[in-house]
Amino acid sequence: MPNRLLWTSSRRYLARHPWLMGLSVLGVALGVAVVVGIDLANTSAERAFRLSADRLTGQATHQVVGAGGGLRTSAYRRVRTEAGYRAAAPVVAEYVRVPSAGRPFQLLGVDPFAEGPFRPYVGGRPAGDTASVDRGAFMTKEGAALMSAPTARALGKRPGDTLRIAVDGQPRTLQLVGLLRSRDERTRRATRNLLVTDIATAQEVLGKPGQLTRIDLILPESEAGEKQAKTRLRQALPPGAEIRRSEARTETVEQMTRAFSLNLSALSLLALVVGLFLIYNTMTFSVVQRRPLIGRLRALGVTRGEVFALVLGEAALVGLVGTLVGLALGVGLAQGLVRLVTRAINDLYFVVNVQDVTVTPWVLAKGAALGMGATLAAAYAPAREAARAEVSVTLQRSRAESAARSLAPRLAFAGVAVALLAGVLLLAPGQSIWVGYAALFCALLAAALLAPAAVVALARALRPVMENIFGVLGRMAARGLRQSLSRTGVAIAALMVAVAATVGVGVMTKSFRQTVRAWLTYSLQSDVYVQPPSLVFRRSTATLAEGTADTLAQVPGVAGAHTVRRVEVASSAGPTQLVAIKPGPETQDTYRFKTGDPAQVWPRFRGGENVVIVSEPYGYRTGTEVGDTLRLQTDRGRDAFRVGAVFYDYASDRGVVTMSRATYDRYYDDERVSGVALRAEAGLSADSLAARVRAAAPPGQELVVQSSRGLREASLKIFDRTFAITNVLRLLAVVVAFIGVLSALMALQLERRRELAVMRAGGMTPGQVGGYVTLQTGLMGLAAGLLALPLGMALSYVLVFVINKRSFGWTLQLQVPPEILLQAVGLALAAALLAGAYPAWKMARANPAEAMREG
Repeated sequence: MPNRLLWTSSRRYLARHPWLMGLSVLGVALGVAVVVGIDLANTSAERAFRLSADRLTGQATHQVVGAGGGLRTSAYRRVRTEAGYRAAAPVVAEYVRVPSAGRPFQLLGVDPFAEGPFRPYVGGRPAGDTASVDRGAFMTKEGAALMSAPTARALGKRPGDTLRIAVDGQPRTLQLVGLLRSRDERTRRATRNLLVTDIATAQEVLGKPGQLTRIDLILPESEAGEKQAKTRLRQALPPGAEIRRSEARTETVEQMTRAFSLNLSALSLLALVVGLFLIYNTMTFSVVQRRPLIGRLRALGVTRGEVFALVLGEAALVGLVGTLVGLALGVGLAQGLVRLVTRAINDLYFVVNVQDVTVTPWVLAKGAALGMGATLAAAYAPAREAARAEVSVTLQRSRAESAARSLAPRLAFAGVAVALLAGVLLLAPGQSIWVGYAALFCALLAAALLAPAAVVALARALRPVMENIFGVLGRMAARGLRQSLSRTGVAIAALMVAVAATVGVGVMTKSFRQTVRAWLTYSLQSDVYVQPPSLVFRRSTATLAEGTADTLAQVPGVAGAHTVRRVEVASSAGPTQLVAIKPGPETQDTYRFKTGDPAQVWPRFRGGENVVIVSEPYGYRTGTEVGDTLRLQTDRGRDAFRVGAVFYDYASDRGVVTMSRATYDRYYDDERVSGVALRAEAGLSADSLAARVRAAAPPGQELVVQSSRGLREASLKIFDRTFAITNVLRLLAVVVAFIGVLSALMALQLERRRELAVMRAGGMTPGQVGGYVTLQTGLMGLAAGLLALPLGMALSYVLVFVINKRSFGWTLQLQVPPEILLQAVGLALAAALLAGAYPAWKMARANPAEAMREG
């Protein structure tokens, strides 16, 4: 009987307060949705790349790659003849633009006769795969290409139609001679953005005559057989070639984006953390409001365990509904977030096409576990309090607030202890991002624990100020903030954490932007920069057409020119982006050394010695320092290069190694140029020179010509675009906090109806009641805003000097714009006032007699 009475009372309570429970459900749902949305966006991007890489690699176990990203065709011939190895297939692969599709495609050049064991959907007829291909036309017709049948339908293309593409800004034309079809869903998705041509066609279209991207191999599974095969192959291969596992590139890509994905995931958890305060506040209020009822039920024989199960059961119901709604919202949110994530990856790392969101059971299960786990964790303390309280205490509502105030000093002591733990974690040596985020969340927890004591102190300090400005209502509002600490404290803590996050991330973003702006100012010393269109902004390896750099250097008004070449090479420290520059007079001013003596380094660098300079992120990630020896894979084999300096650079978080073009030409058989920087003659503006360069561009060569000012603006635009998703996550965290404040104020409205009715009966007008509630609401927002400032500054310090350093290896200059701090206080105040508008209106309109009867 007691158990039935208990659950009956629970159902009636939930039915009488649908708005309160609805807000709690919404808070959980938003928190879960953000976590699931980010996870699905990250997973979809990773899965799209992995699926494409796996299907393009096919059954290959290993690959032969060249030093500068290319191999001579003769290397394949030597593999087949000198090594006598038949399980090999030549490949030419590069991303190209397809204007009619509005997205990049991968052009894959293959030898149909060697493809069967590697990519059956191209070179064979496996079960489930067919190809509508005229093989004679595929191998002999100029510009012949194959395309996925679904993609062809989407583009309105049929066999016999032409397809226009762009390669490094140069227009090319392919002719569709067949379609790739498959009943396998993975194959259809992997070939969705694929163009297949013959080797010779790919070399001609990409401007790589006599060159291969790689040679795919199938080596024996046994260790002895693999070792023997590698020995035979190495004896036949040229000095600059190396054999690597097929999955090595995929692993490198995952390493590139690991920090990026982790940072987004950690920020997404912020909304869920703020949601914890909301659940705690709701369950605490439900316990406080029903203390008399719980006391009577306890007196009738309800056990402590049953009361504990009741509160946790209600929380589980809220968590279950909120989690289910959050999972559905998360899938929808991922549709928008995946575009932001994909755009950032394309700007920073590599080309990836994500056509749809991949919903995996693991992500949904993780989201559900986080939602339910967070809800039950937040409800544990209120449930324990309700179960442990003595019957005589539960019947006295005033004891709850007395207990909350007496608990504040103990919570503050615990907060100090947690803050010290955060400090220890920050001082711990190493590069672990997880440890950095553990310290960050310890700081948030410490602030939340300190919040009740801080609210009490702040309310006391503001009481005389409020009384002087607003009279009796101001004094009552300040006193009420302290008297209702069990609800207001939690709501203020939730808003404080969300606003502090906006301060921390805002200061970090501003510091990052200002640092990058200063770096661009001194690094862009030339007047005009020219490069081919690139599918990846910061890691472009696109090349100019042969002779273009020389043509542009002869444009009237050009006082000087220096070239840049970017390639991927293997090194003793792993895959490395190598930048070869032909120094100009201003080159020395464009590099600011973190370590190293410019007077000693530059003469040796310009003289073509084996001296390189490395960027700060590269040095940080690989542990490379001045004086170290770096072994780079070259076309002459592995050679040693001495590190002369470490320079500041914010163009790549993976880092770069820079050498002079003279040194590069000695070790690499590569005459191509990735870009050229031009210096204008005295009296000629950069914009005027840029116009002349555009007019002098070779026919058919699309060029990106930018003045130093234009390139700086474009770089900052990319920066802002990269941080767009961060701003979305900040906004969602504030929305959850807003719901928390609204929930707390709705709870106060319900609990204090009798108190406010007595005020009305004593002569207060509806306007005065509304004013009193509004003042208290504004005071809550002001308290949250003021408390958020020191917490936000602490977060910004951790983000700038710990999280950012461990994630990307950059040293940033901390910038604290006053407007961010003022905006934070204004945001907290506005959010609280907006959330309190409805409760204030509702309390002012309440019928005093009816409220006193219900109380």
